[in-house]
Amino acid sequence: MAKTKTKFFCRECGQESTRWLGRCPGCGEWNTFVEERIEKSEHKNVKGAVMATPLTEIEIVEGQRMDTGSTELNRVLGGGVVAGALILLSGEPGIGKSTLFLQMAEFLSRQTDVLYVSGEESARQIKLRADRMNIASPRVHILTETSLETVRSEVLSKDYRVLFIDSIQTMVLDELQSAPGSVSQVREGAAFLLKLAKENEITVFLVGHVTKEGAIAGPRVLEHIVDTVLYFEGDQHHIFRLLRAVKNRFGPANEIGVFEMRGDGLVEVENPSMLFMGDSPHAAAGSAVAVTIEGTRPLLVEIQALVTPTVFVPPRRTVNGMDYHRLLMLLAVLDKRAGYSFSTRDVFINIAGGLEISEPAADLAVIAAVMSGLKEKPLGRTAFIGELGLTGEIRGVSQIEQRVREAEKFGFKECIVPQVNSPRLEKTAIKIYPVKTIEELLEMLSEAPHRK
Repeated sequence: MAKTKTKFFCRECGQESTRWLGRCPGCGEWNTFVEERIEKSEHKNVKGAVMATPLTEIEIVEGQRMDTGSTELNRVLGGGVVAGALILLSGEPGIGKSTLFLQMAEFLSRQTDVLYVSGEESARQIKLRADRMNIASPRVHILTETSLETVRSEVLSKDYRVLFIDSIQTMVLDELQSAPGSVSQVREGAAFLLKLAKENEITVFLVGHVTKEGAIAGPRVLEHIVDTVLYFEGDQHHIFRLLRAVKNRFGPANEIGVFEMRGDGLVEVENPSMLFMGDSPHAAAGSAVAVTIEGTRPLLVEIQALVTPTVFVPPRRTVNGMDYHRLLMLLAVLDKRAGYSFSTRDVFINIAGGLEISEPAADLAVIAAVMSGLKEKPLGRTAFIGELGLTGEIRGVSQIEQRVREAEKFGFKECIVPQVNSPRLEKTAIKIYPVKTIEELLEMLSEAPHRK
């Protein structure tokens, strides 16, 4: 016999409540709570023959990984696809999630039979996309279905080893009375697929929609259920896409893969630093190159700054690709510690290529770009690495050797780094200029034309 009760869930973040609330305490959105019926079956406790195993007696078996056919995707997943893994891919509509899944299905079908389940598109629509991408594998099977019970029956009847679900928001469990895409359907559907994956060693890929805030739609527990969470980043104004792992039980988190969107699908980018650095950033005033770390990969990123006299009070601060408050802090340090006031100047910052950077190791490059734009003086082929503290000191960063090697590989002649990191860079071919304070950095910048 089943017990039926109702609860209220936030459509944006999945916050749960026993009563309706006007404003969600989880995400702060208004009028997002909806009522859903929850049915729970009564189960009697059954004693089984399950016994705990001593830690010393557990055998370690290395899971065999399947090659995805993409070096970038293998990097993000930690070396390939693990059997029995539940992987969630999320991103904005139209960014290329279904395209990526179809390309993966085609390559994985060379090793095993693959089932691609779509609850949003018809089989003919998927066929049209496959023809455009030159995909014609007889081992990729298409199923247009929304019932998870039907999907499970199909998977087990044909012994598929890889399953793609596009998307989890369209799937339903018949035993639940709530509508597709509701919080309870998404949560219970993910748990249903997790059980299917683990019990039968089937790798399951899920597409998850995002809310207007950029978070995965549905309850927060969805991210805890799956083994790996991948975010597909990018926009319609740029041809490249970033695939970022924010959670990975089988590999490193925060690893990224870079792809280029073309008419015939996604193509991996072998040298992403060339993409983000631009053609010749060293030749223009107001441009500096930072060496950032995304996951385990060093990237050269061009930071552009425009400093102009203001006609507004207060002056404008426009930022694209970095934290707005971080720029305000850097300008405040320049004012307090070095005597450069920007109270009568507008400052515009842009990260070339549309990349979003958050690590403080780009501080020196931002300062250099701002001062170069202020004085209209190009910086030459110089890379910048370092974090700026509130007292004006230049703080050390991690993985300094990998950063400097990346700058050297792309032909940079010199690199300005924190003094605390300089002892680890004694045997580099590139010229190293260590700095300890912001005053030393500004002195280096003023001497830039003489360092040839």
